[in-house]
Amino acid sequence: MNTMKQLRHITIAFILLFLADIAMGQGIIFYLHGRILEVQGIHAVDTVNGYGAYEYTKILNTFRKNGFKVISEVRKIDTRPVSYAQHVVHQIDSLLKEGTNPDDITVIGASKGALIAMLTSSMLKNKEVNFVFMAACNPYSFKRFPELKFYGNILSVFEESDRIGRTCSGFRARSGKMISHYKEIELHTGLKHGFLFKPLPQWVVPALKWARKDYQ
Repeated sequence: MNTMKQLRHITIAFILLFLADIAMGQGIIFYLHGRILEVQGIHAVDTVNGYGAYEYTKILNTFRKNGFKVISEVRKIDTRPVSYAQHVVHQIDSLLKEGTNPDDITVIGASKGALIAMLTSSMLKNKEVNFVFMAACNPYSFKRFPELKFYGNILSVFEESDRIGRTCSGFRARSGKMISHYKEIELHTGLKHGFLFKPLPQWVVPALKWARKDYQ
């Protein structure tokens, strides 16, 4: 009898913990990496610019340790951004059809992955899904994709010393009311484009807050 009571208490405790996770808004993160992983694979290292190892696994584990389910893969070399964005849209559509709340889904993209995330936002046209764009916006991408508009809750992160990814203000102006929430953060790490290579708290903390629907 005592054993049965103990099992019952354990079961109740487990259910309460499970419900607490849901109440806290445990969500799903799609992580889209930079181009270097397409070329070199999961153990990519930048020796040209001195950025060092791309800590892909550590980045994913950081999201997981914070309670998120992570969907990510190393893309094939020379993946076309538009085609891969269509693939991500299909994945998100499947989750939505299964009953996942749109604001429990966050797409985080870095460099080329951020461009794919931007295209995903434009194609999905869902104003409740969360997006984090890191180091993708620049005059070239703005001109290359004249029809690209942001939809959803948009967090833009760029590094002051990075010459590749800059402000997304042009895309924001173009998108207008399609954006539900918008925030942009300029970092000052001095790491140039290499700030993306590691799970630095300077970008991880605001990205996770955004994924938790903290849009302040």
